[in-house]
Amino acid sequence: MSSKIRLGILGGGGDSLIGVLHRVAASMHDQFEITGGVFNPNWDENIAFVEKLGLPTNRVYKDFDTLIDEELKLSEAERMQVISILTPNFLHFPMAKKLLENGFNVICEKPMTTTYAEAKLLESICEQANTIFAVTYTYTGYPMVRQMRKMIAEGAIGKVQKIDVQYYQGWINPIIHDVKKRASTWRLNPEKSGISCCMADIGTHAFDMIEYVTGLKVASVLADLNYLYSDNKMDVDGTVLIRCAKNVKGVIRASQIATGEENDLTIKVYGEKAALKWGQENPTYLYLLEEGKPINVLKPGHAYNSKLSLDGTKLPPGHPEGIFDSMGNIYKGVAKAIKGKPYDKGEFPTITDGVRGMDFIEKTIESHQNGNTWVTINN
Repeated sequence: MSSKIRLGILGGGGDSLIGVLHRVAASMHDQFEITGGVFNPNWDENIAFVEKLGLPTNRVYKDFDTLIDEELKLSEAERMQVISILTPNFLHFPMAKKLLENGFNVICEKPMTTTYAEAKLLESICEQANTIFAVTYTYTGYPMVRQMRKMIAEGAIGKVQKIDVQYYQGWINPIIHDVKKRASTWRLNPEKSGISCCMADIGTHAFDMIEYVTGLKVASVLADLNYLYSDNKMDVDGTVLIRCAKNVKGVIRASQIATGEENDLTIKVYGEKAALKWGQENPTYLYLLEEGKPINVLKPGHAYNSKLSLDGTKLPPGHPEGIFDSMGNIYKGVAKAIKGKPYDKGEFPTITDGVRGMDFIEKTIESHQNGNTWVTINN
């Protein structure tokens, strides 16, 4: 019998970027096999997609409820062990809730839910079910982001003094200026996306990245968001000031109307002794800045990197690794957890990270609506 973890997938069919990203990531370390799922709500498209992938069709189901019912009829040695939720945001909570209540492990796209209250409820259910729950803040899987985390934890830059994160995209710019076009994307539909577009989609990545690499918790935020048009209900751009403990302050700048930008996520952490700087569009370079010294460039695969960074490196030095590898490292960490093997707590974001992400989203909206006031993030 195969020792691979039996994986089910919800959503991600057709030409979905996130779908192919998860499928490739799951296959990368030979830890998972895709057993079945519901890839599209339309049955004909669902089956056609699975046949195109060359997967067996006997465990491809017409809908989510049928998947649960049929999988529970199977023995524990046969049924799906973990299910990835790749659907639009509004489906994350009801799907994750039912999966947890029926004993399935879960890998969920971000944002984890559409409200903080839903996220807290999922956290409670997950604790009772004693299951694994991962949230795919993808960029935490990059080897040099993991190296950044370890260097800061080990004091390489001294006490953190300032944090600056930018996440700029431009994909909504061609859509937002046309009323009909902006009605065509679910990202700008609050019924499907929740109360936020930009901050929920990419701002939450920046927020999670801050807490992941620095080990600090954001204590409060002050947000100024941009909706661009009075009839547009969803933020497409914004700036968020942040305060952490120990007088550490910083800024998150996120935009989906940054014309011409592709996926420019950059994080800079300045300490009393040195600084570290990393950018997603050139992910193999981690820059170490020290007063009076030349810039030091660290790259993946070298022995000077941490065990966590090296564990996430699959190729020799000089061979670029990208977002598929980053997501693959998250799946690799989840596999260790499901199999009961030791793992570093930095190997995958947990349900706690998902809960904090939802709190961040709601507090940024609250701060903006209150006239740009400071709002406290829950502990």
